[in-house]
Amino acid sequence: MEYCQAYPAESLYGMHSWGDNGNYCSDKERGSLIMIMQPNYNGEAVRDSARHSSSYYYPASRKTNYHFYLNEDIAIRQYCAARLECQRDEMASASDSASSESQSPILDLAEEDEMIESFINMDDNSEVDDTTGDEEKLVMLTDERFPAPIIQDIDVSSRACTEMVKPSTGQVNQGLHLVHLLLACAEAVGCRDSQLAATVLQQIWKSAHPCGDSLQRVACYFTRGLTFRLSLLLQNPNTTEVPAMVQPPDCSDILRVPNRVERAEGFQLLYQCTPYIAFGFMAANEAILQAAKGKKSVHILDMGMLQALQWPGLMRKLASRAEGPPNVRLTGMGTSDIQEWGAALSEEAKTLGIAFEFRGIVEPLSPSLLDPTFLDLRQGETLIINSVLCLHKFVKESRGSLRSVLQAMQRLNPCIVTLVEQDANHNGPFFLGRFLESLHYYSAIFDSLEASLPRSSPQRMKVERFHLAEEIGNIVACEGAERVERHERADQWRRQVGRSGFQGVPLRFMSQARMMLSVYACDGYSLVQDKGCLLLGWKGRPIMLASAWRPHTHFHS
Repeated sequence: MEYCQAYPAESLYGMHSWGDNGNYCSDKERGSLIMIMQPNYNGEAVRDSARHSSSYYYPASRKTNYHFYLNEDIAIRQYCAARLECQRDEMASASDSASSESQSPILDLAEEDEMIESFINMDDNSEVDDTTGDEEKLVMLTDERFPAPIIQDIDVSSRACTEMVKPSTGQVNQGLHLVHLLLACAEAVGCRDSQLAATVLQQIWKSAHPCGDSLQRVACYFTRGLTFRLSLLLQNPNTTEVPAMVQPPDCSDILRVPNRVERAEGFQLLYQCTPYIAFGFMAANEAILQAAKGKKSVHILDMGMLQALQWPGLMRKLASRAEGPPNVRLTGMGTSDIQEWGAALSEEAKTLGIAFEFRGIVEPLSPSLLDPTFLDLRQGETLIINSVLCLHKFVKESRGSLRSVLQAMQRLNPCIVTLVEQDANHNGPFFLGRFLESLHYYSAIFDSLEASLPRSSPQRMKVERFHLAEEIGNIVACEGAERVERHERADQWRRQVGRSGFQGVPLRFMSQARMMLSVYACDGYSLVQDKGCLLLGWKGRPIMLASAWRPHTHFHS
């Protein structure tokens, strides 16, 4: 008799399970157990207290093909000869890092099961204050001078999307099937077993789809990242083509890298359709408004200018000050489009009656650019440094690059520094742990999109395809200098920024943030204040963090 380990489960982002009568039903209808493919050879229902405090084994009595799932589990556990070599290599590279955390390069059984269990049982246990009283709900302001790029829809047929929206009744726990296949493939890729990885990839492509439910979609883009990573192992150094053995059978467009215009639209749609980016912009702007109170001249240094989306709202609030708006000088660092963004902002400032000066810097941010002479810092100006989704790109294994940037910022003696980042641990030294953490994180984001946008929404597909997929691909497929999506947790940011001579400034933004979230008709968003940082999450999982800092008066570097 075969046995499968059963976990109490509330939801896996819309996962389904088998009812007592053998019929396919949702977890809400069943509300009890979801089967995890773990073989047990001890006979009757047995509690495994050594590994799980609340897990039991039940006979797989229904006529279902669990052999396939047990084979998935074997694939996850399978030992490959390269594993020891991989472990030695990763341990050696990690030992060169001054601040590497003690972490196993390959997750042991208990760690892996703990991650899967938390992934399955993620529930909405956070407190969300949905009360807005008689306050007027916030209206998202748009401006014709900042139009969204017009791009053709993604090359996915409407027929395919329609087919994928309908749940398949011929598969058992498809979501768990995908989770275990992804883990099996990640383990195989991590230990350089290209043959096993390619075999599992072909299995994943049969279930993952960019138009399916949230888990099918996130699995699709993690599979894309694994495909790119595996292709580097199989690739001829003289070509950049993905080997045929790891290409998806019928979604070849999914491997195409979006162009610059598509990436810009993906980010802009993320800003328009979800609160994550808007939350960061509004939190930073509130901190800037507080710092600019009573100031006649303000110089804002935007270290990673993001399409100028942040600044029209700030300008309107500055223009509405009782004492009149200050003179505003904005120095932005960004891409080649930055001059175009500056021209649009100049027109906006002219309309609002604000004395405005813009300077765009196309060079990549480096400590050498954070020089008072180069930045033309002027006497009597209040310097404000704005960093939204920027500094994580300077987090390396040694963290020396980030420290040098932070210390250069501290020497400029700004009035305030705003820091907005994704609250996730995507900078671990070992691939498999990083893969699991990012899978958990992005599954929450994809689930929030599932709750707010229909599966056939072109805007949703573009957000996922043009923006989120690129972040996932960088985390999963890249290493060294090419891996720039090195997100950190709030406590790491507090530690690094504090050690560089800054002290936290409380954010007075909770009521405005609640008002902003009321615009989005979803109950899953949560707001938490944590040691000076404001965290925006989905169903208890932190997604974004916002904080403000000022130089410590008694700091000596």
